[in-house]
Amino acid sequence: MRIAIIMVLTATASLTAADRPKILGLTNFATRVDNLEAARKFYTGVVGMDEAFTISDAAAGELTVFKINDHQYVEVSPTLKGDEDRMIHFGFETNDARAMRDYLASKGIAVPAKVDADANGNRSFFIKDPDGYSVQFVQYMPGSVHSRDFGKHHSPKRISEKMIHVGFRVMDPAKSDAFYKDVLGFRLLWKGGPATRAANDPAWISMMVTDGYDWVEYMNSPTPQTPKQLGVLNHYALDTKDMDKVYDTVVSRGYTPAAKPGIQVDGRMLLQLYDNNFTRTEMMIRKPVREPCCSPNLDDYKE
Repeated sequence: MRIAIIMVLTATASLTAADRPKILGLTNFATRVDNLEAARKFYTGVVGMDEAFTISDAAAGELTVFKINDHQYVEVSPTLKGDEDRMIHFGFETNDARAMRDYLASKGIAVPAKVDADANGNRSFFIKDPDGYSVQFVQYMPGSVHSRDFGKHHSPKRISEKMIHVGFRVMDPAKSDAFYKDVLGFRLLWKGGPATRAANDPAWISMMVTDGYDWVEYMNSPTPQTPKQLGVLNHYALDTKDMDKVYDTVVSRGYTPAAKPGIQVDGRMLLQLYDNNFTRTEMMIRKPVREPCCSPNLDDYKE
């Protein structure tokens, strides 16, 4: 038995980036609300996603799932109480959850003892990132709640069919890089911010996933934040090719954005939508419509 244990530990310790399973893209963004019916009016009535099914989450309990596409979802829990952070977790799809668990363990990341089928029939597990956020790794498995719904609940009313990034407040970008860049292998997409920020202190840093084209956005904001401000910082973004159409659509559905679409410092056209508890749905035209400030856009995604 002692020999077997030593062999396992030695094998785990020797894992390198070449042994890292694929990180294919974003799979979910989970948020708390205080009223599920109000959330339905926003995520289905405004954003246009079908309410596909419910799932069981080990930490958050039952989540109502709104479907973006077969591999990406917004998950909602009606458990918000007071001024707590709305964001529950976000997740990435991997081709091998067990191997991902072993790889992360070899890098000193706290992981569960093993990865088996979760309550929804997939292989998944959670870890904590440097800011304490719950990050899920999911391998969709045949027969799971998700895979049984493949090809279904693709609402024609969706204002987007693709989630392209998730943003979250970070306290120290260097510590975030130690995890997302050094351990997971994410690559820089763009960094910058308003003119009021120093060049060496960018407000936003975008890091693209290892084996795909989705990204995470460090919202570099170490100062104290109100729940409303956190709802702005901790967000997810949907892709569109026609922002004017999106704007007209949400207005026709009874939602009036606080501001019309505008070009931001990264050169992209954006529109901001918010649920009743301040969580932000960002609409984005991925391809910049003008030169970005601050640093080159290194996006290598091809249409």
